[in-house]
Amino acid sequence: MATRLILLLLCCLPTLAAAGDAAPDAADRQQRLDRAAALKADAAARRKAADAVLERQQADCVKRFFVNACRDDAKAEHLRATLEARRLENEGEAIERDIRRADAAEREAGRAAEIEQRERERPEREAEVAARRQSAEEAAAKHQAEKEQKAAEGVRRKAAEAEKQRQKQAEHAARLAEKQRKAEKKQAEAERKQTEAERKKAESP
Repeated sequence: MATRLILLLLCCLPTLAAAGDAAPDAADRQQRLDRAAALKADAAARRKAADAVLERQQADCVKRFFVNACRDDAKAEHLRATLEARRLENEGEAIERDIRRADAAEREAGRAAEIEQRERERPEREAEVAARRQSAEEAAAKHQAEKEQKAAEGVRRKAAEAEKQRQKQAEHAARLAEKQRKAEKKQAEAERKQTEAERKKAESP
């Protein structure tokens, strides 16, 4: 009798349908979580109450004339209550599984949308990177050119200063040479005059 009752009740357990793919909004999600928690709490309370009733009934059955029949009825009643508790618990767990699946689907959709967005923005980011790189290269080339130009100007300025200094030295040397030439010419003229005077003096009676 008890075995037939168990099979009958198992066959009558409802099949829970899977939730839709669309993720619930925050309020609906919380309501469903609260319902799942309430169902599981109700199942636990029913199971505990059924265990207490079974224990009490088995104690009473000892006092009955048909002890075994009394115990079978108590077990059948306990099984009905336990199966109902299991149904409620399964329903609560199914709701939680559906929410977890919806959350996972929402996260995956978010990741996919993020990847798609990054892929759409990738050409723009690459163009920005290329523009920044080109700008940096142009700035570096300009800086190098300015540096080389300043170095060349420094070389030209030093060369000009060296040439100016050389010219000054050459002019100074030319003036010294001219003074030396005039002094020698003057000295030679004086010596010539002195020689001429001495010759005339020697020729006079």
